[in-house]
Amino acid sequence: MKALAIATERKDASRSSWLSVLMVTLLSSLGLSGCSTSQDFPPIPAPDRVDLSKFMGDWYVIANIPTVIEKQAYQAVERYQLDEDGSIATTFSFRDGGFGEPVKTYHPRGFVTDTTTNAVWGMRFIWPFKADYRIAHVDHQYRETVIARTARDYVWIMSRSPTLSENDYCRLLEFVADLGYDLSRVRQVPQVDGGPLIVCPSAETKP
Repeated sequence: MKALAIATERKDASRSSWLSVLMVTLLSSLGLSGCSTSQDFPPIPAPDRVDLSKFMGDWYVIANIPTVIEKQAYQAVERYQLDEDGSIATTFSFRDGGFGEPVKTYHPRGFVTDTTTNAVWGMRFIWPFKADYRIAHVDHQYRETVIARTARDYVWIMSRSPTLSENDYCRLLEFVADLGYDLSRVRQVPQVDGGPLIVCPSAETKP
């Protein structure tokens, strides 16, 4: 029993160490080292006002410029829940590497930093660091959204359904290009097994 307890402690310590390294890598990739990478980009546009209650719920990630943890994400879903203190409990889940892989889940927390529009959040993975998170677009029916960052390093196109029509996807991709993003870095996130890859005119994205 003692040997089992020691082995379990070592396993837990190893897992904790691995998670710590992963989170440090993620924080670094999100630009939380204190160095600015925004260059001379114009400000990210924002809706006049985001109704947080309507924005809550499940969003399927249709395409993104991925962070280090989601480079091979399948069936990625972001779920938001508005808590009583005004912060947003977030659940980000996906399968890493294929449809048959186990689901990985992360639980960052969002904090609204611009209460005039509700479109600018700080997303906290590890206290006290908050990553830049900006709702650059959401339609009037709250069916589609684009999450951007001032540095133009990462972006997420998301929908309430796991698929978008070709016209809608290409329109949102053009919006992302107009924000100043390099479309060659955008990856379509597989949501439906066997689903087609959308090819937009004058846009090059990764499968």
